[in-house]
Amino acid sequence: MIKLHDLYFKPFISEDEIQEAVQRMVDAVAADLGDEMPVFVGILNGSFMLASDFVKLYPKPCEVTFIKLASYEGVKSTEDIQRLIGLTQDLTGRTVVILEDIIDSGNTLEEVHRIFSNENVKQLLIATLFYKPEAYKKDFKLHYVGMEIPNKFIVGYGLDYNGLGRDMPAVYQLKSTQHMTNFVLFGPPGAGKGTQANFLKEKYDLVHISTGDVFRYNIKNETALGMLAKSYMDKGDLVPDQVTIDMLNKEVEKNSDANGFIFDGFPRTNAQAKALDELMESKDSQINAMVALEVDDEVLVQRLLERGKTSGRADDADESIIRNRIKEYYDKTAILKDYYSDQDKYYGVDGVGSIDEITVRLSNVIDNL
Repeated sequence: MIKLHDLYFKPFISEDEIQEAVQRMVDAVAADLGDEMPVFVGILNGSFMLASDFVKLYPKPCEVTFIKLASYEGVKSTEDIQRLIGLTQDLTGRTVVILEDIIDSGNTLEEVHRIFSNENVKQLLIATLFYKPEAYKKDFKLHYVGMEIPNKFIVGYGLDYNGLGRDMPAVYQLKSTQHMTNFVLFGPPGAGKGTQANFLKEKYDLVHISTGDVFRYNIKNETALGMLAKSYMDKGDLVPDQVTIDMLNKEVEKNSDANGFIFDGFPRTNAQAKALDELMESKDSQINAMVALEVDDEVLVQRLLERGKTSGRADDADESIIRNRIKEYYDKTAILKDYYSDQDKYYGVDGVGSIDEITVRLSNVIDNL
């Protein structure tokens, strides 16, 4: 993921894929023109990288020149095309091959045809590395196309966003979910995770997804996924990860306009963490962090024993059970700590202090994601 100015972009087309597309275009043009010496005309600024690679790969003598047109403001193609730098040589009777980095609306291409209508060229051929068929509104023929792409804004390999990104050898696509913040909240029994989750979802307007709550909802309402999960639970089997992921997917889809999500109770294993990464990637988003409340074991034991006096939960009243729950938590969390640490996404937060103090510490982490 990269950030240019105020926007985030995700990897889209690799450098190798680009070079393969350029080579295919070169081969096709060379086969069609034979021994004729073409004039390649690059459309600046975007096609400077394409033109450079194209003429270096072209197997026969050729000429290259440039014209400069302006048609973009921000991330949208405009109707107003300005010819900034024109032709400086006589092209009468020559075969001209236009090298465009991208063709979307076709407005620039229309101006190119207007310019060359008075140049008395032998033939005008259009070669574009990228083509957006969904956006194309003109009738001009495109003779050579490197690859067709969706109608999404891209940067890299000569393409820019307000001046940045042209130098990158690969191509990146604009993320559709720009400001979503998603994190996994962990904490041992008695750390106050539930309390903090409620504060954080209100403060940052996030959706809190508790795996336990999701399971209970689906089973109570006898959804297809709930009944499937229950069939495993009734047999004493573990619910397959995919069933849980499918439930979480439903929750994310129900809140597709959310500012982000707090995942609570999932993942528990590396396989689940990878599955969650894949789920968020499919939503054009990502997990930004694993945030874990860290509390000394003895403090946790005393908190839970105190809670057991009023909670009515048997597992809060038996110290041996409490210690076993804490041990089980750390055994599971240690694996995930390594997983997220490897991505520089693990954040441990001191969970000792007043509720407000801990909220401030958690907020400091979230504010810097």
